[in-house]
Amino acid sequence: MAKTTEQKILRALRNFDTPSITNVVATYPSNPLCLGLYNPWTENWYTDQTIRCMYPELGRIAGYAVTCVYGLPDPGFKRLTFMDVIDALDVSPKPTILVLQQKFPPGIAGKVGLSGGNMTAAMKAVGCLGVISNGPSRDIDEIRPMKFQYLLSGICAGHGDMAVYAVNVPVSVGGMDVCPGEIVHMDENGAVKFPADKMGAILENVQALQKAEAERMGRLRNARSAAEVRAVFAGQSYAKK
Repeated sequence: MAKTTEQKILRALRNFDTPSITNVVATYPSNPLCLGLYNPWTENWYTDQTIRCMYPELGRIAGYAVTCVYGLPDPGFKRLTFMDVIDALDVSPKPTILVLQQKFPPGIAGKVGLSGGNMTAAMKAVGCLGVISNGPSRDIDEIRPMKFQYLLSGICAGHGDMAVYAVNVPVSVGGMDVCPGEIVHMDENGAVKFPADKMGAILENVQALQKAEAERMGRLRNARSAAEVRAVFAGQSYAKK
Protein backbone atom coordinates (compact mmCIF):
# COMPACT_ATOMS: atom_id res chain seq x y z
CA MET A 1 0.00 0.00 0.00
CA ALA A 2 1.41 3.38 -1.01
CA LYS A 3 2.46 5.67 1.82
CA THR A 4 0.16 8.47 0.65
CA THR A 5 -2.75 6.04 0.64
CA GLU A 6 -1.88 4.85 4.16
CA GLN A 7 -1.84 8.44 5.41
CA LYS A 8 -5.22 9.15 3.84
CA ILE A 9 -6.71 6.02 5.40
CA LEU A 10 -5.35 6.88 8.86
CA ARG A 11 -6.79 10.37 8.59
CA ALA A 12 -10.13 8.97 7.44
CA LEU A 13 -10.26 6.50 10.34
CA ARG A 14 -10.31 9.48 12.70
CA ASN A 15 -13.83 10.22 11.47
CA PHE A 16 -15.06 7.20 13.46
CA ASP A 17 -15.10 6.53 17.18
CA THR A 18 -13.15 3.64 18.64
CA PRO A 19 -16.23 1.49 19.44
CA SER A 20 -17.21 1.65 15.77
CA ILE A 21 -13.72 0.48 14.83
CA THR A 22 -13.96 -2.43 17.29
CA ASN A 23 -17.30 -3.40 15.73
CA VAL A 24 -15.68 -4.08 12.36
CA VAL A 25 -12.45 -5.49 13.78
CA ALA A 26 -13.95 -8.27 15.90
CA THR A 27 -16.90 -7.40 18.16
CA TYR A 28 -19.67 -8.93 16.02
CA PRO A 29 -18.15 -11.92 14.18
CA SER A 30 -21.51 -12.94 12.66
CA ASN A 31 -21.98 -9.53 11.04
CA PRO A 32 -20.82 -9.50 7.39
CA LEU A 33 -19.15 -6.11 7.98
CA CYS A 34 -17.04 -7.52 10.82
CA LEU A 35 -13.62 -8.77 9.69
CA GLY A 36 -13.38 -11.17 12.64
CA LEU A 37 -9.68 -10.52 13.16
CA TYR A 38 -9.75 -11.85 16.73
CA ASN A 39 -11.93 -13.95 18.98
CA PRO A 40 -13.57 -10.98 20.73
CA TRP A 41 -13.37 -12.43 24.25
CA THR A 42 -10.24 -14.56 24.35
CA GLU A 43 -7.75 -12.20 22.66
CA ASN A 44 -6.43 -8.93 24.11
CA TRP A 45 -7.12 -6.54 21.24
CA TYR A 46 -8.63 -3.51 23.00
CA THR A 47 -8.08 -1.72 26.30
CA ASP A 48 -10.00 -2.34 29.50
CA GLN A 49 -11.36 -0.07 32.24
CA THR A 50 -8.01 0.26 34.03
CA ILE A 51 -6.93 3.16 31.84
CA ARG A 52 -8.71 6.37 30.94
CA CYS A 53 -8.39 9.23 28.48
CA MET A 54 -6.74 12.38 29.82
CA TYR A 55 -7.88 14.77 27.08
CA PRO A 56 -11.28 13.71 25.67
CA GLU A 57 -11.58 17.03 23.86
CA LEU A 58 -8.81 16.02 21.43
CA GLY A 59 -11.06 13.46 19.76
CA ARG A 60 -9.86 10.39 17.88
CA ILE A 61 -6.36 9.57 16.73
CA ALA A 62 -4.80 6.66 14.86
CA GLY A 63 -1.19 5.75 14.20
CA TYR A 64 1.53 3.13 14.05
CA ALA A 65 2.46 1.53 17.36
CA VAL A 66 5.95 1.97 18.74
CA THR A 67 6.46 0.14 22.01
CA CYS A 68 8.71 0.31 25.04
CA VAL A 69 9.01 -1.09 28.56
CA TYR A 70 10.03 0.87 31.66
CA GLY A 71 10.95 -0.27 35.16
CA LEU A 72 13.34 0.37 38.04
CA PRO A 73 17.04 0.77 37.18
CA ASP A 74 18.82 -2.57 36.81
CA PRO A 75 22.58 -2.50 37.56
CA GLY A 76 23.06 -5.38 35.17
CA PHE A 77 21.36 -3.71 32.20
CA LYS A 78 22.07 -0.12 31.17
CA ARG A 79 22.00 -0.38 27.39
CA LEU A 80 18.88 1.67 26.67
CA THR A 81 17.64 5.20 27.41
CA PHE A 82 14.72 7.41 26.44
CA MET A 83 16.76 8.48 23.39
CA ASP A 84 16.37 4.95 22.04
CA VAL A 85 12.62 5.37 22.34
CA ILE A 86 12.89 8.66 20.45
CA ASP A 87 14.97 6.98 17.72
CA ALA A 88 12.34 4.25 17.34
CA LEU A 89 9.59 6.85 17.03
CA ASP A 90 11.67 8.78 14.51
CA VAL A 91 12.25 5.87 12.11
CA SER A 92 8.72 4.47 12.33
CA PRO A 93 6.08 5.22 9.71
CA LYS A 94 4.09 8.26 10.79
CA PRO A 95 2.11 9.18 12.72
CA THR A 96 3.01 7.11 15.77
CA ILE A 97 1.45 6.19 19.09
CA LEU A 98 3.76 5.05 21.88
CA VAL A 99 2.50 2.04 23.82
CA LEU A 100 4.45 2.16 27.07
CA GLN A 101 4.34 -0.80 29.45
CA GLN A 102 5.33 -0.03 33.02
CA LYS A 103 6.87 -2.89 35.02
CA PHE A 104 7.30 -1.43 38.50
CA PRO A 105 6.83 -3.23 41.84
CA PRO A 106 3.22 -3.14 43.09
CA GLY A 107 4.15 -0.91 46.02
CA ILE A 108 5.21 1.97 43.76
CA ALA A 109 3.41 1.20 40.48
CA GLY A 110 0.72 3.78 41.25
CA LYS A 111 3.27 6.50 42.04
CA VAL A 112 5.30 6.60 38.83
CA GLY A 113 4.52 9.91 37.10
CA LEU A 114 6.57 8.63 34.20
CA SER A 115 6.05 10.83 31.17
CA GLY A 116 5.96 14.57 31.79
CA GLY A 117 6.27 17.74 29.77
CA ASN A 118 9.84 17.28 28.53
CA MET A 119 9.32 13.72 27.34
CA THR A 120 6.04 14.70 25.69
CA ALA A 121 7.59 17.61 23.80
CA ALA A 122 10.38 15.32 22.57
CA MET A 123 7.93 12.66 21.38
CA LYS A 124 5.75 15.18 19.59
CA ALA A 125 8.83 16.55 17.81
CA VAL A 126 9.33 13.19 16.07
CA GLY A 127 5.72 12.69 14.95
CA CYS A 128 4.11 10.97 17.93
CA LEU A 129 0.44 11.75 18.61
CA GLY A 130 -0.10 10.09 21.97
CA VAL A 131 0.83 7.55 24.62
CA ILE A 132 -1.00 4.57 26.08
CA SER A 133 0.37 3.29 29.37
CA ASN A 134 -0.70 0.92 32.14
CA GLY A 135 0.63 3.34 34.76
CA PRO A 136 0.27 7.00 35.68
CA SER A 137 1.90 10.12 34.28
CA ARG A 138 2.18 13.75 35.32
CA ASP A 139 2.34 17.39 34.10
CA ILE A 140 -1.22 17.17 32.84
CA ASP A 141 -1.70 20.94 32.72
CA GLU A 142 1.65 21.51 31.01
CA ILE A 143 0.88 18.92 28.35
CA ARG A 144 -2.68 20.03 27.60
CA PRO A 145 -1.70 22.91 25.23
CA MET A 146 0.53 20.49 23.28
CA LYS A 147 -2.61 18.64 22.05
CA PHE A 148 -0.93 15.30 22.73
CA GLN A 149 -3.17 12.47 23.91
CA TYR A 150 -2.63 10.21 26.91
CA LEU A 151 -4.51 7.06 27.96
CA LEU A 152 -3.30 6.23 31.47
CA SER A 153 -4.17 4.46 34.71
CA GLY A 154 -4.17 7.87 36.39
CA ILE A 155 -1.96 10.81 37.33
CA CYS A 156 0.49 11.60 40.12
CA ALA A 157 3.01 14.33 40.86
CA GLY A 158 6.41 12.63 41.07
CA HIS A 159 8.66 9.65 40.43
CA GLY A 160 12.09 8.23 41.27
CA ASP A 161 14.84 6.74 39.13
CA MET A 162 13.60 4.61 36.23
CA ALA A 163 15.03 2.87 33.20
CA VAL A 164 14.14 1.61 29.73
CA TYR A 165 14.06 -2.20 29.62
CA ALA A 166 13.15 -2.72 25.95
CA VAL A 167 12.13 -0.90 22.78
CA ASN A 168 9.85 -2.23 20.02
CA VAL A 169 8.95 -5.53 21.63
CA PRO A 170 5.47 -7.03 22.19
CA VAL A 171 3.83 -5.33 25.18
CA SER A 172 0.61 -5.63 27.16
CA VAL A 173 -1.02 -2.40 28.34
CA GLY A 174 -4.46 -2.01 29.88
CA GLY A 175 -5.60 -5.42 28.70
CA MET A 176 -4.39 -4.87 25.11
CA ASP A 177 -1.46 -6.78 23.59
CA VAL A 178 0.41 -4.71 21.00
CA CYS A 179 3.28 -5.46 18.62
CA PRO A 180 5.39 -2.74 16.97
CA GLY A 181 3.94 -1.63 13.63
CA GLU A 182 0.33 -2.47 14.41
CA ILE A 183 -2.24 0.29 14.10
CA VAL A 184 -3.73 1.78 17.25
CA HIS A 185 -6.97 3.75 17.15
CA MET A 186 -7.93 5.60 20.34
CA ASP A 187 -10.33 8.12 21.83
CA GLU A 188 -12.16 8.71 25.12
CA ASN A 189 -13.64 5.19 24.93
CA GLY A 190 -10.19 3.56 24.99
CA ALA A 191 -8.01 2.01 22.31
CA VAL A 192 -8.10 -0.85 19.80
CA LYS A 193 -5.29 -2.39 17.76
CA PHE A 194 -5.26 -4.18 14.39
CA PRO A 195 -2.76 -5.18 11.68
CA ALA A 196 -1.58 -2.35 9.44
CA ASP A 197 -2.43 -4.31 6.28
CA LYS A 198 -6.11 -4.38 7.32
CA MET A 199 -6.59 -0.61 7.63
CA GLY A 200 -8.12 -0.25 4.16
CA ALA A 201 -10.69 -3.00 4.76
CA ILE A 202 -11.49 -1.58 8.19
CA LEU A 203 -12.13 1.87 6.73
CA GLU A 204 -14.38 0.48 3.99
CA ASN A 205 -16.39 -1.59 6.45
CA VAL A 206 -16.74 1.07 9.12
CA GLN A 207 -18.03 3.50 6.49
CA ALA A 208 -20.68 0.95 5.49
CA LEU A 209 -21.48 0.24 9.14
CA GLN A 210 -21.95 3.93 9.92
CA LYS A 211 -24.39 4.25 7.03
CA ALA A 212 -26.40 1.23 8.21
CA GLU A 213 -26.44 2.42 11.82
CA ALA A 214 -27.52 5.93 10.82
CA GLU A 215 -30.48 4.44 8.99
CA ARG A 216 -31.34 2.22 11.98
CA MET A 217 -31.09 5.10 14.45
CA GLY A 218 -33.40 7.16 12.25
CA ARG A 219 -35.99 4.39 12.35
CA LEU A 220 -35.63 4.05 16.13
CA ARG A 221 -36.17 7.77 16.65
CA ASN A 222 -39.43 7.47 14.73
CA ALA A 223 -40.57 4.29 16.52
CA ARG A 224 -43.57 4.69 18.82
CA SER A 225 -44.19 1.14 20.08
CA ALA A 226 -42.41 -2.04 21.13
CA ALA A 227 -43.59 -3.66 17.90
CA GLU A 228 -41.91 -0.97 15.85
CA VAL A 229 -38.70 -1.29 17.88
CA ARG A 230 -38.78 -5.07 17.34
CA ALA A 231 -39.16 -4.50 13.61
CA VAL A 232 -36.10 -2.24 13.56
CA PHE A 233 -34.01 -4.81 15.46
CA ALA A 234 -35.20 -7.81 13.45
CA GLY A 235 -32.18 -9.97 12.65
CA GLN A 236 -29.88 -7.97 14.96
CA SER A 237 -28.05 -9.36 17.98
CA TYR A 238 -30.31 -7.35 20.31
CA ALA A 239 -33.31 -9.43 19.22
CA LYS A 240 -31.74 -12.89 19.03
CA LYS A 241 -32.78 -15.42 21.65
